[in-house]
Amino acid sequence: MPSVPGGQPFRFGYGTNGLTDLRLDDALGLLADLGYDGVGLTLDHMHLDPLAPDLGARTRRVAHRLARLGLDVTVETGARYVLDPRHKHGPSLLDPDPEARARRAGLLLRAVRVAADLGAHAVHCFSGITPAGTDEDTAWQRLADSLAPVLDAAATAGVPLAVEPEPGHLLATLADFHRLRRTLGDPAPLGLTLDIGHCQCLEPLPPADCVRAAAPWLRHVQIEDMRRGVHEHLPFGDGEIDFPPVLAALAATGYRGLTVVELPRHSHAGPHQAALALPFLRAAATATATAAGSASPGAPYPVRAPGEPPATPEGSTA
Repeated sequence: MPSVPGGQPFRFGYGTNGLTDLRLDDALGLLADLGYDGVGLTLDHMHLDPLAPDLGARTRRVAHRLARLGLDVTVETGARYVLDPRHKHGPSLLDPDPEARARRAGLLLRAVRVAADLGAHAVHCFSGITPAGTDEDTAWQRLADSLAPVLDAAATAGVPLAVEPEPGHLLATLADFHRLRRTLGDPAPLGLTLDIGHCQCLEPLPPADCVRAAAPWLRHVQIEDMRRGVHEHLPFGDGEIDFPPVLAALAATGYRGLTVVELPRHSHAGPHQAALALPFLRAAATATATAAGSASPGAPYPVRAPGEPPATPEGSTA
């Protein structure tokens, strides 16, 4: 298993949202055969439907399958239409309708239970886009209120909730994550999902520095290539990211969770992309020894000044 001297070994996974044309059993078998250490399991109608009957029994079967294959798992909740067949990622935790917000929170509560039953290392989620006509303070309060019961459940289950800064969402940057953390009183179960491509897309720091800045709260990592200012998940080599310094920084943090390839728009070629991604990451990991030796210490994350708008990407296609 590749690692940086003095750092932690890498544990690479692949997201099932990039394998939606495969049955879940087939997807898991493919990833094990390719040599992945784990899987980012997106709860969706084709892969462990969180709303269908007998969720507990189906989850136990998946847990047994993962154990037989030797795959670790994180639970992801970014399915596009799992709650609403007409509105992508709807309803969100920011919806004006309290019952709609409760539906999203209910999905996250189910995800926490599934994660506990699977032995997952984290549950991933995101804020959602601020609805039209909603002021920022109201949106942040809705987010905090909606997540409170989920965090309580996560604490009871012993599974961290890893919130992902998502371009175009209310919580879009690392600075926004810290705003949520402070609003909630820095609860222990609240952690961070860091998407390396998103760092390239719109963070003010380079991706390797983002990793160092995020280290104390890092609970889950997603990885893919991306270009500055364009929110498009790309296969490795098609974007602008220099990966050895990123992996060197990640290894140096002591992060022990999965680093999951996130290519949700490449399911039509999912098996092919999965086969290409792991050798690329292993080669980049092998090259991190040099990068680790030459990397400069990370600077503190620059907090946005009051009233200063966050950076926004030119387009979003995820």
